[in-house]
Amino acid sequence: MCQLLGMNCNVPTDICFSFTGFTARGGLTDIHQDGWGIAFFEGKGVRLFLDPEPSAASPVAALVKQYPIRSRNVIAHIRKATQGPVGLENTHPFRRELWGRYWIFAHNGNLLNFSPVFTGPYRPVGETDSEKAFCYLLEHLRLRHGDTPPDQAALFATIAEVARELGSQGEFNFLLSDGQALYAHCSTRLTHIIRRAPFAKAHLTDQDVTVDFSEVTTPDDRVAVIATTPLTDDEVWSSLPPGSLWLFADGEVVRQAATVAAPPKKTA
Repeated sequence: MCQLLGMNCNVPTDICFSFTGFTARGGLTDIHQDGWGIAFFEGKGVRLFLDPEPSAASPVAALVKQYPIRSRNVIAHIRKATQGPVGLENTHPFRRELWGRYWIFAHNGNLLNFSPVFTGPYRPVGETDSEKAFCYLLEHLRLRHGDTPPDQAALFATIAEVARELGSQGEFNFLLSDGQALYAHCSTRLTHIIRRAPFAKAHLTDQDVTVDFSEVTTPDDRVAVIATTPLTDDEVWSSLPPGSLWLFADGEVVRQAATVAAPPKKTA
């Protein structure tokens, strides 16, 4: 099972603390040794770092841990390969352009027998079901909404529709962002925490590292962190319900939707 990490904030924030614990799961405290990647939105641009080596031993990951890049939307991934060999072309996150904006996508799961036919501009380069799902999603958005980006409600509804469709074909946990907000879909397992004033100390689960957030934040800061499993052992993380899509903006949850059919109500 791969691991996901996302961050959405109301002000540009660095992810060094969370990323330090996260990368340990790539070969040190867990078995995800088939590559890693992280994407930072900065204005209209994206800094994207990818490495097919285990994150716990990657010099590139070591650089990123010490490089306080500040961003309002970040997506990271460490891979345990299920479809496609280990290689740079199969390393998440993936990046594509739609409506003049970069989109970033990372997936944890396994979509069995997912073989869509691509006829539009989005084609997978690698061999993962994840990149196929990303291309399929963007093609669906383009066909549904044309050349003009829809409002947030319509965009969220379309992403939920695709999440519902692909989630029926296998495990489909994913993080997605266009730099303006962050979408998190829980198929089986995903957790989150929102840090806000009054800020306190936190200790990583996978590394003996503690940070006092009150020393590095302002009272107005708000940071949402999403991870496959909690990254700290002294904070309260909340699980996203399986079969749900969440939208984070400015460090808050602003929309939620079920992506699985509700069980029928029992009658007497």
